[in-house]
Amino acid sequence: MTYVRRAEEKDIPRVLELLVQVDMVHHNGRPDLFKGPATKYNAEELKEIFANDETPVFVCENEQGIVLGHAFTIYKQILNDSVLTDVRTLYVDDICVDEKARGQGVGKALYEHVVEFAKAQGFYNVTLNVWTCNPSAMKFYEAMGLKPQKIGMELIL
Repeated sequence: MTYVRRAEEKDIPRVLELLVQVDMVHHNGRPDLFKGPATKYNAEELKEIFANDETPVFVCENEQGIVLGHAFTIYKQILNDSVLTDVRTLYVDDICVDEKARGQGVGKALYEHVVEFAKAQGFYNVTLNVWTCNPSAMKFYEAMGLKPQKIGMELIL
């Protein structure tokens, strides 16, 4: 059984470990872009992110209180744009499940918690980006019902 809750300062060491796993998935898929092993944030930055109500981070823990995964989210809204509407979006910046806990419903629990949180807060939608070098993540998000919104393309020179 797992439990999803808002991340707390005590979770920072474990979240840093998970962030290295995230980076390594991307580094292994795109070593030309991702340095590996690294973390996107340091402990001080995580402390600020965790405390900010517009960047809620959620963790999923097991019965022993071990954090098995996290979901970083960011409130986004473009106001008074000449083309876009003023919808509020909850952007999922990162979902990570510990590589030892994959396939046990942790990612699903995190994602469903994010969706319920977004509904309760009155967001219009939940969005995220997924790298094509991470096909298992793409399959997971498709299984959760997400559909492509836009596609980024590149030409390596």
